Formats: sequence, structure tokens, C-alpha cells
Amino acid sequence: MTHTAKYIPSIPSSLGKTKSKKGNMKFILGGVVMLALVVVLIVYSTASTGAYYLTVAETLERAPTLAGQRVRVNGAVVDGSEDWRPQEMTLRFAVADESSKQQLPIVFHGPRPDNFQRAASAIIEGELMPDGTFQADTLLLKCPSRYEEEPQQVVAKSIQ
Repeated sequence: MTHTAKYIPSIPSSLGKTKSKKGNMKFILGGVVMLALVVVLIVYSTASTGAYYLTVAETLERAPTLAGQRVRVNGAVVDGSEDWRPQEMTLRFAVADESSKQQLPIVFHGPRPDNFQRAASAIIEGELMPDGTFQADTLLLKCPSRYEEEPQQVVAKSIQ
């Protein structure tokens, strides 16, 4: 019986040694920088596109300090307040809180959304003017749908 010896390679001694801390530090620093960048992007996107809005009562209460600032307001569309002028492409209406009956007059320049008459509530983005009207540049209308439980949403942008 012949027995042949198999060659088993030995493990290089350099694998047992730890790499320099300088190389590890580059990876750690890179990871920290990437994590910080992700956190900054999340904070920025939340601040600029967050779903926060003021109620009509909060807007009217803070009117002196909000004048001239970009604001997002939520309110129920007041029945019978619509004034659509197609020649000027100007839509005027009012929104109110359901709890308080305070109203905020809204002016929107642009095409009138098709389903505006069915709108139950609206989220309006724009600027509160010194005279107390709200100059809207974006309308997000929430309308009840015949076929769904959830309200339907329609977004309109101002042409100005």
C-alpha cells in the first residue's frame, strides 16, 4: 500500500497581524461622514416638505407675525364662498375650521380645479398678505369619492 502525502499550504503569518489603525480610521471616518449626510438630508426634506400645516384659527391668531411668510393652512371649504372669474383666471373662496367658525379668504390665480365644487377641505400653500387675505400658489383639495372610503386628493399649482 502506497501512501502519498498531500501538500497542505500553511497560513501566512501576516494574516494574523492586525492591519494598521490608519486604514481602519479611514473607513470609520467615511462611515461617520455618510451617516451625517443621510441625517442632514432627512432633516432638510422633512423641514421643507413636511406635512405640517396651520389651522385657520392659528393662522388668524398669528397673522401679524406671518404676514409675508410662506405658510401652509388647512381648512374646510366654506359652502357658497366660491367666486371664479375665468377671464382673470382668479379663484376666490374661504376656508374655515370645523371647531371655530373663523374664515380665511383665499385668492388663487390659475385654472380652477374641476372638482372644486365637491371639495370638502383644502390644504393651501402660499403667503398671508397684510390685508388678511391668503395668496395661494398651491391647492391640495380633498374631495369625497363615490367609490372609495378615503377622500380623493387633487393638487393645483398657481400660474404666477
